[in-house]
Amino acid sequence: MIKKLLFLALFIISVIVGVTYYLQPNDLSKCDVSPSASAGCTAVDAIVAISGGDTAARANEAISLYQSGWSKTLIFSGAAVDKAGPSNAYEMKQLALSAGIPESAIYIDEEAESTKENAENAQKIFEELGIKKIILVTSGYHQRRAALTFEKYTSGITIINHPVASDNDWSIWWWTTPRGWWLVGSEAVKIIAFCMVGAV
Repeated sequence: MIKKLLFLALFIISVIVGVTYYLQPNDLSKCDVSPSASAGCTAVDAIVAISGGDTAARANEAISLYQSGWSKTLIFSGAAVDKAGPSNAYEMKQLALSAGIPESAIYIDEEAESTKENAENAQKIFEELGIKKIILVTSGYHQRRAALTFEKYTSGITIINHPVASDNDWSIWWWTTPRGWWLVGSEAVKIIAFCMVGAV
């Protein structure tokens, strides 16, 4: 009985660690706070933050990257949750402006209502600005699916993943809350659906 319980405990721990690692790839994890000449740690053409979940945390992470010198361009993507109010992208832009980032450095997509539309609409901005390499910012649980979607629905773009380490929806302790398990289950279903039909 003890061996079975130990095996079950190890299995659960392995699942938690595996899910955490899979869902939130972070290509900047071995880099310093600011870009450097090291492989995978050089500055990019744009930092792209997509809304949803804790939108403010995603925007603030992108702003922090900008302030650390990772890019001279910020792109915020996301339609309004409340159609009577401003878009998420507009609200993200206001956070950037409040942080002292010049308006000329900020581009927004106010129409995207899904991760697929985030990617498709961002592609138009990429083409307009000649962008070839981006840092993609979203919440940890959403990073893998966002990366898969951008890889499929953008063209000629190198994607560097960088999830928000912790926000109101997600942290390393996600497995201690029902919300965390719901997010994991939801993302698993959406990733499977993406692999089958190519859009979520």
